[in-house]
Amino acid sequence: PNAFETVRYSEKILQLHGITIEPIDLSEIFGEISRLPDGDPKVKEKIQLIKDYTPTTTFPEDGILKLAKLAVVVENWVLENELDGFAFQCWPSIVSNFGIVPCAVMSMFSEGLVPAACEVDISGLVGMYILQAATDTPSAILDWNNNYGDDPNKMVLFHCSNLPKSFFQDTKMTVHPIMAEFDGEENTFGAIQGKIKTKPCTMLRIETDDIFGEIKAVVVEGKFTDVPLDTYGGYGVVEISNLQELL
Repeated sequence: PNAFETVRYSEKILQLHGITIEPIDLSEIFGEISRLPDGDPKVKEKIQLIKDYTPTTTFPEDGILKLAKLAVVVENWVLENELDGFAFQCWPSIVSNFGIVPCAVMSMFSEGLVPAACEVDISGLVGMYILQAATDTPSAILDWNNNYGDDPNKMVLFHCSNLPKSFFQDTKMTVHPIMAEFDGEENTFGAIQGKIKTKPCTMLRIETDDIFGEIKAVVVEGKFTDVPLDTYGGYGVVEISNLQELL
């Protein structure tokens, strides 16, 4: 979407540092999906994996089939091109033209150590990959843009959400709580929701500096807390001892 200016990046600067971008148009993905039979063994396997991924008990069969086909096509593309991760145009086109949100599929890839970033956020993907490589555990992409009341050292981290399931205290798969208001529940199944576990965390944001031709980063250590928060999506409240100095 046009308003997401923070996901802009320089492909040339990334290439200069050995990071290659392999693009694919969403229409190509839709085309591959349309040619994939419902009874394909890979599709059946993905359907079961999706159903086993969270304790959700009610699944719309049409939504599950679409998620499974998307997972097969994206996995084929990742393997054929030997990709380390991907950034996906997760809305609004896939909702309007295919009738799902891809959050659950992206969550499963990230959980399987193929990081998947939202909103074609390539810089965010690079950060996810670095964190994953440093820890050998899944990484996630979150918005850092909400205060937690008046506490100067706490902030809300949130997404709507595609977090790996290992991040959560408990989780479920639902319709997308935001998109459903505009596109209907029947077109927005596939979001992952839950509260993030209480644990230490490292946060990293990468950006490309077009003026100086450099890759820059902000790295922050903190911890997710167990304070109450009434919201939806994938969320947690993180505490950083010197947060105000970093802003």
